[in-house]
Amino acid sequence: MQQFQVPQFITVEDKVIGFLTIRQFIFLMVGAVILLLLYSVFTLYVFIPLALPIGGLAVAFAFVKIDERPFAELFLSAVKFYTVKPKLYIWKKAPPAQKKAMVGQKKEEEKFSGVPKLSQSKLADLAWSLDIKEKLSR
Repeated sequence: MQQFQVPQFITVEDKVIGFLTIRQFIFLMVGAVILLLLYSVFTLYVFIPLALPIGGLAVAFAFVKIDERPFAELFLSAVKFYTVKPKLYIWKKAPPAQKKAMVGQKKEEEKFSGVPKLSQSKLADLAWSLDIKEKLSR
């Protein structure tokens, strides 16, 4: 029987450029190019306030992981969440045909159950009478 070696660390990216992966290297290079362009356009007093957040984002994109997810994924998820307007979340939405069938089943079950249906006023009367009986027994 022929044996095959199974890869073990398939979730770990290969270190290609020194201690950096290709993705990390690209993020850092894009950040460096943007900072170089900003340095050539603006004076030092304008460049520094712009460079700190841009450099921080480049480093975060390259190295930060939150709950084993890269920062880039989380950033894109946040952008999608805040830019997409409809935020209606429905859990296990049933198609309309199934909903009608389910409503019909519930009505049939109510017809055949021997328990009478209580209205809101009957429930209120029952609760009031129970409260009065408790107070009288004390």
